[in-house]
Order: sequence, then C-alpha cells, then structure tokens
Amino acid sequence: MTEDTPMQALLNSLPQTGEVLWIGLRPGHRQPVESVEGAEALPGKGLVGDRFRGRGAESQRQVTLIQAEHLAAVGSFLGGGPIDPALLRRNIVVSGLNLLALKDKRFRIGEALLEYTGNCHPCSRMEETLGPGGYNALRGHGGITARVIEGGLIRVGDAVGMTE
Repeated sequence: MTEDTPMQALLNSLPQTGEVLWIGLRPGHRQPVESVEGAEALPGKGLVGDRFRGRGAESQRQVTLIQAEHLAAVGSFLGGGPIDPALLRRNIVVSGLNLLALKDKRFRIGEALLEYTGNCHPCSRMEETLGPGGYNALRGHGGITARVIEGGLIRVGDAVGMTE
C-alpha cells in the first residue's frame, strides 16, 4: 500500500459536515417541484416520488444536490437575492459543505449512502426559468449528481458528510 501524496491527503480529508436544508421531488416533466420534509432513497433508483426514480441502477443522475451558498451566488449574478431551489429542479439543498469535495467519493445523508457521479450542469430551460442570463449564471454552480448505494430516509436537518 502506498502512502498518499500531500495533495491526495488533502483531497481525501473533509472534516466539514453539511446539513440538508431543503428536499424537492419532481413528480413529472415540467410539473411543479414538491417541497417535502423527507424522502426515501432507494438503491439504484433514487428518491421515491421523483420522476427520475427507476431509470435503472446504472443511472448517473438518481439524486441531484446543490449548495445553498450557490443559490445566493446565482441570484446575485442575476441582480437579486437567493434563487428558490424549486426553480432549479434539484432534489437536495445542502449548506456548510463544498459538494465538489465529494468528487469520486461516497457520502452519507441521513440513513442513505450516496456516491458522487458528476457535476449537474444547467439546461437551456434556465433562460426560461430564471430570465436572460440564467443559463450562464448557473454555470459552475449547478451542484452534483449522485446515485444511491444504500437506501434510507433523508430528512431536512440531516447531516451530510463523507464515510469512513
């Protein structure tokens, strides 16, 4: 077994723990997002009640997460206050943790174990949803995608952090 380089040690260390501030389920294409206090995560599927649930165990986009801090940044880029997370159609808003630090890692939210699968890029609908410049305001601030490894309940107020 080789020792980690100093940079690898930094990448593998994440002492901060985040918190779930908001959970949203997308029941159907272009239907309003439903804000909920908790959702059941199913392995290989996603969140019960979300339209992306059941797209297959290999799906890279079973759950989407965004940082609360980025909601304020995107709103500022557009000349206003924080963006309503329902407008961005992400599933989980997290505060206090840089989600990009979870790259290539597994992490726990409440009872569920998730695995980072990629960045969640904005779609062209952001111009329609947020107004002119919405797409570019969200670039680099769209959050991450993940898949469910171990199921369980995720609730507002749950901790978010790396596994051992």
